[in-house]
Amino acid sequence: MDFSDRHVVVTGGTGALGTAVVGGLLERGAVCHVPYIAAAEAESFRHRGHERVRLTAARTLAEEAEVSAVYQGVAPLWASIHIAGGFAMAPFVETDKAALMAQLEMNLVSAFLCCRAAVRAMQQGGGGRIVNVAARPALEPRTGAGMVAYTVSKAGVAALTEALAQEAAGDGILVNAVAPSIMDTAANRRAMPQAPHALWPKVEEVAATILFLASPQNAVTRGAVVPVYGKS
Repeated sequence: MDFSDRHVVVTGGTGALGTAVVGGLLERGAVCHVPYIAAAEAESFRHRGHERVRLTAARTLAEEAEVSAVYQGVAPLWASIHIAGGFAMAPFVETDKAALMAQLEMNLVSAFLCCRAAVRAMQQGGGGRIVNVAARPALEPRTGAGMVAYTVSKAGVAALTEALAQEAAGDGILVNAVAPSIMDTAANRRAMPQAPHALWPKVEEVAATILFLASPQNAVTRGAVVPVYGKS
């Protein structure tokens, strides 16, 4: 997979999965544009000083003006990878409208607006690749008990991916998504110390699937929501 001199936006790029994705892109020659919301994550970002990394502060990715500012200086845009999002777990009867809207904004609205900005840029550049990040409950909603708002938001990301893939295909834009199960990160291990960590997919393994879908070598795959569950 060769990304030499190709410009790629990676939202959520300073997180655990994002860091692995950016690392893989840099190894393959990409120029990575990484919007961040949490300043502390940006400060500790492993690839912060790399000559082909462009860090950009953003207040939110759920507002049109903020998203437009992120994509405005990226040209030509080859790929846009949307990892940014949020997770919340709560009983359904304790999930109010504010909690639902927070999940929709962090996960679905941010992906929608970033996809729109990316498509606009790629239509001018002759095509490209978009990769969203859904989640296992998006494909298996019954596993979303206790996190219904999160499940609904990620199911929306999966539907967005499939519908947009059909609409954008004529412009040479291939749109896909991955749907990870719980990933093996330090934060998830702390949250679930008794869980079978060895069965969880590693972030580098999930990143490898994302990199292929975003690469020029992916010439035909579109509209896929790829399960990346490992052995779990």
